[in-house]
Amino acid sequence: MPKKIIYNYLNDDELLRISNKIRDVEKTTAGELVVSIKEKRKFFERNKPLRTLAEKEFISAGIAKTNEATGILIFLILKSKEFYILADNKINNKVEQITWDTIAKTMTEYFGGGNFCKGITEGISDCGKVLSTYFPIQQNDINELSNKVRLTK
Repeated sequence: MPKKIIYNYLNDDELLRISNKIRDVEKTTAGELVVSIKEKRKFFERNKPLRTLAEKEFISAGIAKTNEATGILIFLILKSKEFYILADNKINNKVEQITWDTIAKTMTEYFGGGNFCKGITEGISDCGKVLSTYFPIQQNDINELSNKVRLTK
């Protein structure tokens, strides 16, 4: 059986570290964070814009159905070395695009140095700061989505 592409970038301990970072960040916010990693584009996806694929994953992961509409997706496609940060409209109504661009730049710098786990965890931390600023934790907050990294086909 061929080795999965993901193991060229992240090992099981790092995947767990990412999931734990999501859990820790969500303790400070009413928002939901999801990291979804896809190994490669499917044949019929090869010409689709990355945002379109991220929007599809946003729905598939259940982020679009959160109670407060305060979810953020960090979507990565490993083989083509691309990623997209997609936030719910309620978040984007308060946060300027430059914020997402800055987070993406930081992540790209880590990725460029081969430190994919650090790039993702820093992205999660930075997104968490945005969420906790505008959507702080509420007394009755529940974790609506799994903190486990989504590995999609």
